[in-house]
Amino acid sequence: MNDSTSAKILVVDDTPANVKLLVDVLGMSGYNASAATNGSDALASIATDPPDLVLLDIMMPGMSGYEVCERLRAEPATALLPVVLCTSLDPTEERIKGIEAGADDFITKPINRPELMARVKSLLRIKQLQDEVRSQSEQLAQWNQDLEARVEAQVTQLDRLSRLKGFFSPPLAEAIVAGGEELLQTHRREISVVFIDLRGFTTFTDSAEPEEVMDMLKTYHEQMGQLVLAHDGTLERFAGDSLMVFFNDPMPVDDPAMKAVHMALAMQAAFLPLAEHWQKQGFELGLGCGIAQGYATLGLIGFEGRRDYAAIGNVTNLAARLCGEADSGQILVDRKIMANVESEADAESLAPLSLKGFAQPVPTFSITGLKTQRTP
Repeated sequence: MNDSTSAKILVVDDTPANVKLLVDVLGMSGYNASAATNGSDALASIATDPPDLVLLDIMMPGMSGYEVCERLRAEPATALLPVVLCTSLDPTEERIKGIEAGADDFITKPINRPELMARVKSLLRIKQLQDEVRSQSEQLAQWNQDLEARVEAQVTQLDRLSRLKGFFSPPLAEAIVAGGEELLQTHRREISVVFIDLRGFTTFTDSAEPEEVMDMLKTYHEQMGQLVLAHDGTLERFAGDSLMVFFNDPMPVDDPAMKAVHMALAMQAAFLPLAEHWQKQGFELGLGCGIAQGYATLGLIGFEGRRDYAAIGNVTNLAARLCGEADSGQILVDRKIMANVESEADAESLAPLSLKGFAQPVPTFSITGLKTQRTP
């Protein structure tokens, strides 16, 4: 109902003259008036085309106005539908019965037009307020549902983001959660792989207390993990004292080989204070590093509820083998890495290494630092 004069009013009366009078009076006042001649027809009409108000005669054959009113009040859809009982009987007695049946108002026959219009307008105002309250209630319920759905979605996103941050940088994890999951589909790409491993760790674990081992690993992982994030690396895995990181996937980066070397040098520098601390405790620990470049197959592996992002290919094996050959404090790289960083990094050429899993000796270089800026 948009306004009072566009309201639909149903007139229910078994006397044709009364029906015509009421329909004409209401129509002249701008209302959309229709009629039913008995209770059954009235209920059927209300069910198919609900009015905004019902003018209901009490004395009708078959089903009285009281019965119609009681039926309307028993249905949730019409429980608040305004009903005006029209009667020519004793007003006091009929009002009591009407109130018990659920009527909202009463008008005595013969109908007084000004009184009729005043009661109709009053009840329609109430109906309009009820409709607004119901609409607001429904809207509020929908907002609550939407809010619950958004909260649930955000909780899910936060959970996924937390898990993704375990092996991606925060910006990349956020990009994936925001709709970039296609980045994690299985694909092939050239990457730079960094493998680091502790020297002296086995001896350390044999002689140190378990609590000391856990404390050392915690500090070591925190230091190295921060450097992985700072250099936009993708953490493939922690494996006790070893760590594998790769660059250029799932998001491409500029000069992945140089990023890998920069990170490895930063890790060696960050590890020195840790090594000195444990040396004072009587333990000799060092960090070896291997870096290789090549193509790998990348994507999600695992099972529902526990997945990792992995790189599979010879390049990862090569980085691990080079790391295994590296002395404490040494960074060994393959020929591809060296070709990409030789303008910025100082290195020593070593004798080719015979590595397990590789048929031919592998040309190897030891990164010693970054070239200093020279003035002309």
